[in-house]
Amino acid sequence: MFFALTSDQQEFGAAVRDYLAQRFDLAAVRTVVENPSDDGNPASLWRAAGEQGWTAVTVDEDHDGLGLGLVEAQVIARALGAGVAPGPWRGTVLAADAIRLAGSDEQKAAWLPKLAAGEAVGAFTTRGSAASGLPVVEYGALADVVVAPAEDGLPGLALVTGATASPVGSYDGTTRLASCSGGTAEALPGTTVVLQRLLTDRAAVLVAADLVGIAREALTRTVAYDRERTQFGVPVGSFQALKHALADLHVGVTMAEYAALYAAHAVDTGLDDAELAVAVAKAKSSDVALQTTAAMIQFHGGIGYTWEHEAHFFYKRAKRLAGQYGDVAVSRERIASLTVGA
Repeated sequence: MFFALTSDQQEFGAAVRDYLAQRFDLAAVRTVVENPSDDGNPASLWRAAGEQGWTAVTVDEDHDGLGLGLVEAQVIARALGAGVAPGPWRGTVLAADAIRLAGSDEQKAAWLPKLAAGEAVGAFTTRGSAASGLPVVEYGALADVVVAPAEDGLPGLALVTGATASPVGSYDGTTRLASCSGGTAEALPGTTVVLQRLLTDRAAVLVAADLVGIAREALTRTVAYDRERTQFGVPVGSFQALKHALADLHVGVTMAEYAALYAAHAVDTGLDDAELAVAVAKAKSSDVALQTTAAMIQFHGGIGYTWEHEAHFFYKRAKRLAGQYGDVAVSRERIASLTVGA
């Protein structure tokens, strides 16, 4: 079986990458990173997310969405990771997913068209609860609606609106974090333990896709630089030790790319091994993104360690995302629990 993106899916990803390259490059990312007091959601980028269907990707057509799946969503996530792009795209897509899968007809009608169009900002978190407070929410200060556990330690999700948000510092300047408390909580009536696990898996897949996007772009930029950088009169990329290291990273990134793609497909189609596929994708993508971005800094030499170089954008984003929805150790423990005795 040949397993790869279709031409339409490839074109979707290319359109996102082209937009970022032409209209929101790393110079634009730097303006966000170097202004931590800003909300971290550039108006032009967010407008493009709504107009080009990035926020509508998994919303059904009855609610003004594209009606596509997690495979297409991870294509977007990968492109945004490669561009280390800021903004609440992932939280908005996951909030829409939760409402689409567990919301009442009234909740769907009220929120899905607005989330799909980018007219409302969504957020999704599994930390804390609507009852006790949410300690860390990506773009919590901007979110019109936050999907979160309803109560500590119990199944069930709630829509939180009107919460009070307080900024939480982050070493990753490509995002904004906030703690949220208070507000109004409205239960998502269709939530079950199984569905809550599914939503967490969908979140993990999108994070894994972002990580492989980071890893691939970091590797590509490193290879290009080491073809030009010279020592002893020759490109450093011609040194055998460096070539072997970069080749190993390429293999790892490729494996992670396919792991994330298969996990998205498995979740979309409800395959029996979907939970295992998600754990593999999250473990592999976290591992390779950390390795590749660290190598990016090292293999750029002295310039790679400076604030002026973009390598730290990739490394810090990878470091933050590697711990979300199960770090490498947690993901490997999950793999073991799903395979031992199987």
